[in-house]
Parts: sequence; C-alpha cells; structure tokens
Amino acid sequence: MKKETGEPTFTTKTSPKAEPALLELFTDGIKDIYWAENHLVKTLPKMIKAATSKALASGIEKHLEETKTHVLRLEQAFELLEEKVQAQKCDAMEGLAKEGESIIESTEAGTATRDVGIILASQKVEHYEIATYGGLHQLAVTLGLNEVAELLAQTLAEEKAADKQLTDVAENDINYQAAAEA
Repeated sequence: MKKETGEPTFTTKTSPKAEPALLELFTDGIKDIYWAENHLVKTLPKMIKAATSKALASGIEKHLEETKTHVLRLEQAFELLEEKVQAQKCDAMEGLAKEGESIIESTEAGTATRDVGIILASQKVEHYEIATYGGLHQLAVTLGLNEVAELLAQTLAEEKAADKQLTDVAENDINYQAAAEA
C-alpha cells in the first residue's frame, strides 16, 4: 500500500507465522554454536600443544578459558529461551577443526611456519564465530530477546578481541620468523 505521496509504507510487524519460524531458526543457531564451542574446548588444547611461540600458546590458552565461558553463556541463553540445553552438530566448525589438525600434521614441529598455520586456522575459526555471534545477536535484538542479545554481544566482543590478538602475534613476530626459515 502506498501513501498519497506515492512513497511505499513499511510495517515492522511480522506475520504470525514469521516470528515462530524466525525464533526456531535462531534457536537452531544457538544449538549449532553451542556444539561448536564445546568442540573447541576439546580441540584448542591440541593447538596450544602444537604452538612454538609462547605468545601464540598463551593467547590460545586465554581464548580456551573464554570459550569455556562462552559455553556457559550459551547455557544461560537456553535457560532464558526456556529451551533444553542441546547441541546440534556444526559441520562448519568440524571442518575448520579438521583443517587445523591437517595444518599441524603437514608442518614441521617447532617451526614458525607451523605457528603461522595455526594462526591461519585459528582466525578462520574466529571469523566463523564472529559471523555467527553477530548474526545471532542481531536476530536476538529483532526478536526482542534483550537478555540473550547481551550475552551474545559479550561473546562477540571477546571473539573479535581474540582475532585481533592473533593478528598482532602474526604481524609483530611469527610471520617474520617463518619468512626467515625459508
């Protein structure tokens, strides 16, 4: 319907069927990232062990502790949504974790080149998480789930900080060491 001015009018109300479908999509996203975060709790220690750089290992250790907090926040989100805590396999995270393991297997232990590979693999994971948490945060806001949105915003900020830390370690040290190994 158009106003008399000829400009289209917009409504912000969703159809009765749209909100339940959107809420279901949102909940499925929470289940997916819950699986992903739990998977990371199991795989990050392998990355820490494989890292040569103390700065890299320390950064991943810090993020492992944050990841455990992310799991707890997601459990809070389930509670706020009045949903059973449930994981839904995240094929994307499984693939990213396998890629990280492959990098470790295909590079020489104790080298900066392996550390560069670990950083690349870790940043792929961070970027996936940033995209997921960013999208879920916006959906929570749209659905009026303000407490859940706040939990997701906290995690999103930590994921962005972890990505920046990885970039700093690479740019300030490891990339140059790897280039010198060649």
